[in-house]
Amino acid sequence: MAFTLPRYHAPDFNRPPLLSAPDAALAPAPRDGVAPQGYHATSIFPEYFKVKGVWLLASESRMDCVAVLREGAIAVVEFRNLRTGDPVFLGRSEDGSQGIYVHPHGFSAPDQREESFAFRQSRSRETAYSKDYDAIYDLLRHEREHGHILWVMGPACAFDADSRAAFAALVRSGYVHGLLAGNALATHDLEAGYLHTALGQDIYTQESRPNGHYHHIDTINAVRAAGSTAAFIGSGAVKDGILYECVKAHIPYVLVGSIRDDGPLPEVYGDVYAGQDAMREQVRRATTVICMASTLHTIATGNMTPAFRVVDGTVRPLYLYSVDISEFAVNKLRDRGSLAVRTMVTNAQDFVVNVSRGVNAQ
Repeated sequence: MAFTLPRYHAPDFNRPPLLSAPDAALAPAPRDGVAPQGYHATSIFPEYFKVKGVWLLASESRMDCVAVLREGAIAVVEFRNLRTGDPVFLGRSEDGSQGIYVHPHGFSAPDQREESFAFRQSRSRETAYSKDYDAIYDLLRHEREHGHILWVMGPACAFDADSRAAFAALVRSGYVHGLLAGNALATHDLEAGYLHTALGQDIYTQESRPNGHYHHIDTINAVRAAGSTAAFIGSGAVKDGILYECVKAHIPYVLVGSIRDDGPLPEVYGDVYAGQDAMREQVRRATTVICMASTLHTIATGNMTPAFRVVDGTVRPLYLYSVDISEFAVNKLRDRGSLAVRTMVTNAQDFVVNVSRGVNAQ
């Protein structure tokens, strides 16, 4: 059966109590980077603001930001990006009584009900994921043609020959439209193509090579000498892998560094806020986000990923997956980053191989 997007059920603003709700209050930001008292903090869900008698949807949102009225539209702005005098929406109620309405159930069927008691409702290492895989295959086939698929990856996928080749195949097949990662994923993927090791260990046999502890920094040094990852790949030093396929297909990738990075590679953002801006630019385009084996990058991405996207005037779901072998890692995202995430507790390398085989099976 072909994949179809769930229909969005918009609020009925012509019925009470929303019909009689007041316009939302506004107050100017007192100075750069500071919101006025009583500001409204945004969530991951669709939010509507009543302005001059009309309910306006904040079409592009993220959690823990403020809503600002700009040129007759709702802009969702990080605190650090507020400017003195910005008209900021006020109100802590979300039921419309202050002219602000948060709509968390827009994609639920009107008669949808859950049992009050049922076993195994949490997502754990014991969960059966066969249905999840089938759903991901169908979703990715749909999104390849109609959406924007963003992947968030830790270095684990570059440590294994099969998972590295599987993700490269996903790029070639059109299932990757953007990539977010850190210095490690890119470094070890390039090391694998350059020296067939990751952290000095053969990516297939797992045997440590003599002086292998030099391999990742030798790789970084060679890339820095070339001037860029693209130039390094263009020189023929690497002929396969994740970054190779992204560069070849002109897939954008954002590498955001950490305080422990070696090198790093030339493209790695050292300024955390510049990196966050670059990540958000990719998230703004995404309709499906799949995060694997990188707790910090996953939570960072989850914090800027809403549960919906407006495409050509239509509100649709934004699908967010977190895949990690650690229950702690996937649960931390649900606690700290997104209530809308779908979690899978499994080895990320196996996950990539299964997804690549599954989507390319037809």
